[in-house]
Amino acid sequence: MTITIYGGPQTRASMPRWYLEEKSIPYKLVDIALSSAQNMESEFLSINPFGKLPAMQDQSVIDSKGRAITLFESGAILLHLAEHHSGEIVTTYEKSLISQWTHFANSTLAFAIFVPDQKAKILPRLLKQLNTQLSEGFLVGDSWGAADCAVTAYLAYIKLFFPNEDLSAYPKIQSLIEETKQRPAYKKVMGIR
Repeated sequence: MTITIYGGPQTRASMPRWYLEEKSIPYKLVDIALSSAQNMESEFLSINPFGKLPAMQDQSVIDSKGRAITLFESGAILLHLAEHHSGEIVTTYEKSLISQWTHFANSTLAFAIFVPDQKAKILPRLLKQLNTQLSEGFLVGDSWGAADCAVTAYLAYIKLFFPNEDLSAYPKIQSLIEETKQRPAYKKVMGIR
């Protein structure tokens, strides 16, 4: 196996793992226990000096000295997987759009969901636009991919972390969250039975 994902329960490692499962890309999972600060031990810090999850090593992409690429940040990992392992990225156009959506999910959308004083100001506008955008189909191309993974994961987080959040004004988002919770790969990664 060339891909190793370092993650743990309730970390953003669920995003690249979900993508890998959906695309049937083999990988090895190394569980890192945040509760015992395993992410701050020297062995893991040699992989990600910031001590954050997820991280990934890919033995199939090496530098001139033969070292495997090591990435952290779920969006960067998703973009790498889409470009080097799933065949999803064929053109610069696709790469640019997928990059845009993964950045949007990890910054703009995450900020609007999880920063309390911004939630009321920003989230309704974002959800309204996303509801329209997602009603038109997949975010990039004609099939589910890295952009959909990143954005949908954050949308599903809304109900996971804020179960009483009223999303009735956004029917496409509501149905997408429910459909996502039924996807076998998502259920596997999230531990849903």
